[in-house]
Amino acid sequence: MRSTRMSAPRGRGRRRSVLAATGLVAALALTATACGGSGKDEASDKPDATTSQAADGDGGKVTIPSDLADRLEEHGIDVDKWKDGGWKDWDRDKWLSEAQDFVNPVIEGLWEPERMRSAEEADKTVTTKDASAAQGLSDPEPVPVRAEAEKTPYHDNAAPVGKVFFDSPEGPAVCSGTVIKDVNHPGRSNLVWTAGHCVHAGGDGGWYRNLVFVPAYNDLGKSEADLGSASASEIAPYGNWWADWASTSDGWIRGGSESGGAGAAYDYAVLHVKPEQGSKSLEETVGAALDVDFSAPSASAAGEMGAWGYPAAPPYNGLQMFKCLDAPGRFSLGADLPTMYRIGCTMTGGSSGGGWFRVLDGETVLVSNTSIGPMDNTWLAGPRLGEDAEALYQNMSRTYGGR
Repeated sequence: MRSTRMSAPRGRGRRRSVLAATGLVAALALTATACGGSGKDEASDKPDATTSQAADGDGGKVTIPSDLADRLEEHGIDVDKWKDGGWKDWDRDKWLSEAQDFVNPVIEGLWEPERMRSAEEADKTVTTKDASAAQGLSDPEPVPVRAEAEKTPYHDNAAPVGKVFFDSPEGPAVCSGTVIKDVNHPGRSNLVWTAGHCVHAGGDGGWYRNLVFVPAYNDLGKSEADLGSASASEIAPYGNWWADWASTSDGWIRGGSESGGAGAAYDYAVLHVKPEQGSKSLEETVGAALDVDFSAPSASAAGEMGAWGYPAAPPYNGLQMFKCLDAPGRFSLGADLPTMYRIGCTMTGGSSGGGWFRVLDGETVLVSNTSIGPMDNTWLAGPRLGEDAEALYQNMSRTYGGR
């Protein structure tokens, strides 16, 4: 899926204060420590990225629980064929799209390091016309903020951040995501926040397949040349976490498009994940998770924000984590659509779904996620998270959080 970046009108940028490397950055870096995060001395507690949970009745290759098998059969999909690669069939009649249709059986060994590196960015673009039409509801285009490389190891500096891998009709694709707290299961969260377009194609398609979250991917920030000799634990220090359920907004499922469209303001999603190997929760394993701020503050009241992610389109290659810090402005694609946040940022495709953070009452919280950005990669926009987003989160927590 090349759902990606938009061409915004060029205009006079308004100056914004850039957040100093204190507050937000320090708070995020301290999150792992505050939660009892894993450092190198605790590596033995991490899942072995080279092994996977054994499957029932299929030689350890594929895990399809009975409830997932039943759902596949309900839609006329042969379970055995799915195991043997039938998931690659994107026939529209079998591309499940409704909210309750999500299926994501564990396929052991599918997301090996080389396949991860082959995944292409999956982001959204709007056209110049769309962006220009919104200027009456939007603040002036922000001054670009050059993305800054995150310090390594990532598990010490941005432990909740990772990459979301999935398969689309065009092949392996990648986004970014964030470990978030589960209010109904404190200290034991298995929830990941990302963008809706990283899990579902919107109005023209359905759910993507083989969704996996890899926290602190490429923990030491190694170059492509050096990754050939990197250990599996360096590439996926906490292992691969398969989504056994995903939820995105009805606004995205109905209105999302290649350019973000009417669904852009609702472009968010929550994954419930489980490890390929091991029994601890994601939060316990990573040692970090962030609260989500559903107060939907106005851009003027939100204060500075930071966007974190793994940009994959040139000049980046998706192997390192970057961040942008800026004060948000307003952005909207239409008079009848909610305003989004917009910040200056040079991150490219692959950063979609990555969390936007701010400091609230002394703690770092997730307040948005990267959704859309221009072809010239000068800014990013993300949805405001209000009552609808909180309802989606609460339903995920109550229904699936205890699994």
